Formats: sequence, structure tokens, C-alpha cells
Amino acid sequence: MTVIGLLIAIVIFNYLGFKYNRLTQNQTLHIWSFTIAFQGLFDMLIEYKYHGYWYFSKEVEWRGVLAHTILIPPVNMLFLSFFPFRKKRVEQVRYIFLWTVAILCYEALTLLPEPWGYFYNGWWTLWHSAAVDPILFFILLAYFKWVLRLELLSGPGRFPNLK
Repeated sequence: MTVIGLLIAIVIFNYLGFKYNRLTQNQTLHIWSFTIAFQGLFDMLIEYKYHGYWYFSKEVEWRGVLAHTILIPPVNMLFLSFFPFRKKRVEQVRYIFLWTVAILCYEALTLLPEPWGYFYNGWWTLWHSAAVDPILFFILLAYFKWVLRLELLSGPGRFPNLK
């Protein structure tokens, strides 16, 4: 019933995510919200419907809420904060590849027995993650670019009357 590994990961990821965050507050809010919603949708299918993987146990648990809400958003903040937007495509692909390798190493650590590990695979393997993670990064990038376009279109000082 321990969550030591998860708590350590949450503290480290959130510390690094906020210490090195280069996103605006608005962008941070968007990415945090998007990550929770998208992870929830993805996990609803792969974790709960198809039992590909799960946190702690196959049941819905309160301790699993931590993994679904505050574990991954700061990782996405870090990913976007250092993404080489102004570099050549090959550098961007290399960056995504290196992040995918790092995520796979982290996922392998989460498969350790409790109290350090908290992630369990059903039919899902690290090979599935290796194939899917870059796609998820591209989806995150597409969403972030959309947010940036919306910020440019809205312009400064266009706020509703809040009185």
C-alpha cells in the first residue's frame, strides 16, 4: 500500500518542472489541464477498458489519482520548455527521441516492486510505449502550437469586463 516511488517522482518532476519552466502562466495552465484530460482519456481506454497497464492495482483507487493528476504535467512542461522550436526538423526529432528514451527508462523504474514501483503492465510492454510515446509528444506539440496561435490572435489587453 506504499506510494514511496510515486511520491519521490512527483516531488522531483514538480520541482524540476516549475524550477525550469519557461512557459507563461497561461501556457502552463493550458498544458497542465490538457495533460490531465488527455491522460485521463488515454488511460480510460488502455488502463480501465483494456487492462493494458495500471497504477497499483486494476481497481480505481485514491492513490492512483496522484499519478493521473500531478505526475505527468510537469514532465510535459519541461519537454516544452526546452523543445528546439527554432532548430531544424532533425534536431526536433532527435529531441523527441531522447525524451522517449528517458521516459522508457523512467517507466522501467516504475515497474520495480513496491515500495519503489507503482506501475504494472498487463499486455502493454515497453515496446508499446516506445511506439506510442513519440506520437503523444507530437500531439502535445500540436496542442501547444495551437495555444500559441490563440495567444497571438487574442492580442494584448483583450479581457472581458470583470466588474
